Amino acid sequence: MTDRRDFLRTTGAAAAAIALASTPRRAGAAPALDDLDRFQSGASKELLMDAINAAKMAGAAYADARIARIRQNFVVTREKQIVNVVDTDTLGCGVRALVDGCWGFAATKDLTRDAVTTAAREAVAIAKANRVARDRSVELAPVRAYPNGTWKSAFTTDPFEVPLEQKVDLLLSANEEAMKIQNVRFVNSILFFVKQEKQFASTEGTVTDQTLVRSWPLFTATAVAPDFSDFQNRQGVEAAPMGRGWEYVLQCDLPGNARKWGEQAVEKLSAKPVEVGRYDLVLDPGNMWLTIHESIGHPTELDRAMGYEANYAGTSFVAPPEEHLGKLKYGPSMMNIQGDRTQEGALATIGWDDDGERPDDFLIVKDGMFNDYQTTREQAPWLKDWYASQGKAVRSHGCSYADSWGSVAFQRMPNVSLLPSSGNTSWDDLVAGVDRGIAIIGDGSFSIDQQRYNAQFGGQVFYEIRGGKIAGMLKDVAYQIRTPDFWNALDGLGGRDTYRLGGSFFDGKGQPGQVNAVSHGSPPARFRQVNVINTGRKG
Repeated sequence: MTDRRDFLRTTGAAAAAIALASTPRRAGAAPALDDLDRFQSGASKELLMDAINAAKMAGAAYADARIARIRQNFVVTREKQIVNVVDTDTLGCGVRALVDGCWGFAATKDLTRDAVTTAAREAVAIAKANRVARDRSVELAPVRAYPNGTWKSAFTTDPFEVPLEQKVDLLLSANEEAMKIQNVRFVNSILFFVKQEKQFASTEGTVTDQTLVRSWPLFTATAVAPDFSDFQNRQGVEAAPMGRGWEYVLQCDLPGNARKWGEQAVEKLSAKPVEVGRYDLVLDPGNMWLTIHESIGHPTELDRAMGYEANYAGTSFVAPPEEHLGKLKYGPSMMNIQGDRTQEGALATIGWDDDGERPDDFLIVKDGMFNDYQTTREQAPWLKDWYASQGKAVRSHGCSYADSWGSVAFQRMPNVSLLPSSGNTSWDDLVAGVDRGIAIIGDGSFSIDQQRYNAQFGGQVFYEIRGGKIAGMLKDVAYQIRTPDFWNALDGLGGRDTYRLGGSFFDGKGQPGQVNAVSHGSPPARFRQVNVINTGRKG
């Protein structure tokens, strides 16, 4: 480990730029300089055309190619120490080909004409070889061509242009504030940044160029009882991961909030253990995002519902589609769940997906009834009977994504959000409507079954509600749900002003596994008579 004093001494003000550039460890081989120059100059778009033309010449009915550069930066500290600094940087090209209703995929890290055309021919050869195992012939939903699309996510300051010393100072300042609180013994803080630059071309005439930045400040204060009989953590989950830049990190005000998070960690040491039973719950958006993700996001992925995917999150209780679309009462009429990739600052927001489709906004749950699944161009035709019954055209919702140039694109979760009420209902209004209940802030540990049907969720901070008012802190709280019962117990939603985004960089799926960054928006929400357990009770 390196402490702050040594770090600043060894870098020095005058030599900071050079020293800091050499400090990070690199995971894997960095892009070749020639390839990087070719990518940054825009010459790589000619390689995309070479790749898809080679695939067509080899027999592909459809082909697309992605050239992507993906960078990550981690800065990790604890108390007064710098624990780790890591940079990763990768660049390459992936080619996908459709032959006789079967997919083939190949990739190369070399950005030369020979390399990408070889990859394209290999993708076609793999597609032909896959014909022997074809289940159903791939049919792609129609898509509009975008011959010159450009898009940039909602960031002002690129965090990869911010000096490392500035990032370290921010984290250590936050650590210092939390450590001023008596009985706060440990503090961990992390800055995690991702930058993706992606160029795409397809044989249907779409050519796009996109840049996105994601930022995630993480903070945890740990308080230890003076007699060492207990310890409690408080994570700064209010600083949610976002599709924004360094300006968002500054807005999170880690040093300003660190003291509060440390104080709450200490307060949890003397909080009253919860009594098991049924309670009315008021959940803030920082808790709701995870419950939405697990109980609505995953079971409404169409490949899970069709039994084609089970990795990481299992299959789905919302299956088969023909028995649930328009028939499953997911919740009360106030419940509307939107899928989208358009919310500004949300993690899954993009201009075009990895099928070259521009995503639309769609209601997964409409007025409480299950209404639609998350789809790609390949999946949307599977629901053509449902769309015909609704008078809708068959189109993808734009949920195709690959986490690297070397990964196969498949259906991934968009932003899935609970829409707020049309009124001005506040957090206090929801609490005022509870005689005996619990208010929960932030997400915690959880578990859920392979059908996304039975689950339990914790939180960061828990408050007892008595007679419509907050009556003190509780601890060891977790609520249990049976998904349809839980959502049908919803009876209150906050208004637009209370709506916030939560999310994660690490939504896992597939084999080999891929990660997807996804946000879930929600207002605070109230649920009646939910079963609560005590997680600290033994025996």
